[in-house]
Amino acid sequence: METRYAIILAAGKGTRMKSKLYKVLHPVCGQPMVEHILQRVTDTNPSEIITIVGHGADKVQAQLGERSVYALQEAQLGTGHAVMQAAKFLEGKKGTTLVISGDTPLLTSQTLNHLFEYHQGKNASATILTAQADDPTGYGRIIRDHVGIVDRIVEQKDATIEEARVKEINTGTYCFDNELLFSALSNLNTDNSQGEYYLTDIIEILKTQGHSVAAYQTEDFNESLGVNDRVALANANQFMRERINHQHMLNGVTLVDPSTTYIDAGVVIGSDTVIEGNVTIKGQTVIGEDCVITNGSRIVDSQLGDCVEIRSSVVEETTIEKGTDVGPYAHLRPQTVLGEGVHIGNFVETKKATIGRGTKVGHLTYVGDATLGEDINVGCGVVFVNYDGKSKYQTTVGNQSFIGSNVNLIAPVTIDANTVVAAGSTITKDIPEFAMGIARAKQENKEEFAKKLPYFKEFQ
Repeated sequence: METRYAIILAAGKGTRMKSKLYKVLHPVCGQPMVEHILQRVTDTNPSEIITIVGHGADKVQAQLGERSVYALQEAQLGTGHAVMQAAKFLEGKKGTTLVISGDTPLLTSQTLNHLFEYHQGKNASATILTAQADDPTGYGRIIRDHVGIVDRIVEQKDATIEEARVKEINTGTYCFDNELLFSALSNLNTDNSQGEYYLTDIIEILKTQGHSVAAYQTEDFNESLGVNDRVALANANQFMRERINHQHMLNGVTLVDPSTTYIDAGVVIGSDTVIEGNVTIKGQTVIGEDCVITNGSRIVDSQLGDCVEIRSSVVEETTIEKGTDVGPYAHLRPQTVLGEGVHIGNFVETKKATIGRGTKVGHLTYVGDATLGEDINVGCGVVFVNYDGKSKYQTTVGNQSFIGSNVNLIAPVTIDANTVVAAGSTITKDIPEFAMGIARAKQENKEEFAKKLPYFKEFQ
């Protein structure tokens, strides 16, 4: 296979986004646009990837890291000028160079590989990735001669009325013979309405020099979507989400209402898992087989084993083992680890807590900075009091203990295995194994006292 190279154009600020965040860093289904592009480009196995950076260069480099080398475009003088910045890496080398914009996140690896193969099969100097658009407004038009051979690309601003009617559009992605590309770049000029170096002018230069130019048309116009404003960003998210959801369903996942199911790129879900509508699954989440995620749940950067049920709850940076159920209306916060067969009930919140196999935390409880063993019962309204206003402290509860309702465990404190904590207690001291801890005031009844209260006098 011929040597492949790739140039990613990621230097633009994106003024139409009206954002402090640089355009190519805006996320689509959980990943920055330029991250999507780098992953797709990497799938084509290029020997070198050069990313052209400008605005926000440090942030783009921080995102992509060592997977690319970088060339700085200090002045924004057009796409042709951007590609010129890669000369120090590629000029004079034999091979095929892919040029792709960092704001086209919907392009697939399959399309890019087909573009490379078509280009090589045609032995072309340049091959343009094109698409048919019902409304081509804003796109460069592919102008062909009377026998259908590509003649040139005309930008929207420079198109005549007749040229503007053409519906075959330039996606902004190309393959070039690398040596011919950098030779032709030296012939570019700024004789256009924008006063910029257009990469599209390379096509006319190559044809004038007698080289062949081809065009490969993608079947899916949506792949060509370039994101220049928030409307296009929303459209890109929608199309990407549909693609992601479609693939999960083909893999054996049931999505009850795909139109209201929001799954980030990179999420892994096992077969026979059922996900209801209005569910969001984000980040580096892995969900096992035969799970149930009900309406309104949000899961972020978490790992769920098989047969886990999440009912209308929020789960963040949490590990959940097989057969555990959560919710409804629970909030599992970062560094929560739930063992096999754990039950977390309604309105329970956890944070930096490890809860062992078979333990039940039924309802209205906060568990923070705590380690709970196996087969523990935690009653209603229990608070693991872990914070004194300055520092956090740890609570440990041993296996097969019973924590009564409305208990406060004041950390640091250790409750040994096989103990009982009486309901309503505020525990400040360790409890040894097989003991019962009780810490509440002795009840005293004041005879006839209620009759003295104003409330009761109204009914006398």
